Amino acid sequence: MRLTLIALLLAGGVGCDPTPEELALELDATLKAAEQGDAEAQANLGFMYANGEGVPQDDVEAVKWYRKAAEQGYAKAQHNLGFMYLIGQGVPEIDVEAVKWFRKAAEQGHALAHCSLGSMYRTGSREVPKDKVEAYALFSVAATNGNKYAKNALPKAKAELASEQLIAAEKRIEELTEQINANEAK
Repeated sequence: MRLTLIALLLAGGVGCDPTPEELALELDATLKAAEQGDAEAQANLGFMYANGEGVPQDDVEAVKWYRKAAEQGYAKAQHNLGFMYLIGQGVPEIDVEAVKWFRKAAEQGHALAHCSLGSMYRTGSREVPKDKVEAYALFSVAATNGNKYAKNALPKAKAELASEQLIAAEKRIEELTEQINANEAK
């Protein structure tokens, strides 16, 4: 999929928009890899459909490809599938499903998934309980892994905690970090 971009760079085409033919070749290569089970290509195809990049925008098709990659354990696709459930795009809006997929991605250290979960626990919903301790812990892990939104949300989330809640949150941060490290070691 990146072959078109590499070819453009090597040819000195930096800053030039790819031609329709180049986009079609890139789409064909991505589709072929996705159909052969390549999780990254499946996730990329899901993104393309979700955003209408090179293909007509189609949320149902985006969910289809995100799910294929997510079921293979591809963290980015797991997060994106969770987001589709969170906002009800291409699937029904189901917070429990969003949390399920965000958590799978977060367990692999996906910072944006930690941030998304933190946001859900901070506000709560009918299906996800409001939990400021969990929200702070998730924001903290996301911020440690470079998520800018989490870095900005962290001070306010911390200010909402009593001292005993902060102690519980620090313990939860350790648990989350240990879980990520254990999954990375596999």
